[in-house]
Amino acid sequence: MSKQEKTLTMTVLMTPDMANFSGNVHGGSLLKLLDQVAYACAAKYCKNYVVTAALDQVFFKQHVNVGELVTFCARVNHVGRSSMEVGVKVWAEHLRTYEKRHTTSCFFTMVALDENGKSAEVPRLQLETDEERRLFAAAELRKQLRQESLARSRALQVNDDEDE
Repeated sequence: MSKQEKTLTMTVLMTPDMANFSGNVHGGSLLKLLDQVAYACAAKYCKNYVVTAALDQVFFKQHVNVGELVTFCARVNHVGRSSMEVGVKVWAEHLRTYEKRHTTSCFFTMVALDENGKSAEVPRLQLETDEERRLFAAAELRKQLRQESLARSRALQVNDDEDE
């Protein structure tokens, strides 16, 4: 059995076009990069086109400055039939002082699609280390919480079509 590609690292220089009005990197710019990294990690893992189904537990722990190098570390933590949870951790590095700070963490649910746009089966995740087993178990709990939250949200939805 071939070695699974479960992780991906990407480093990007934060440029002035990514800044918000206070001069820090805009959260939306980071979210776009996070989504791209999660996509690349999941697609590389399953060797298929994927789409974002959910994003949760986004924690912006610290701001990111323009001019810093930002490293996105992504890992496939869990897989279902066609879905994958990808955890992403973000580290910002000051170029002059080499100080590194953990700035952001989050979890994406990505779904593999076939050429017809239907969900496609993904390879089972090979858990090789104790850390991978812990990440898998935590991801199963997050999946259950996501499903419960989705069910509660659906129960609260109001049908807007009645107003027309």
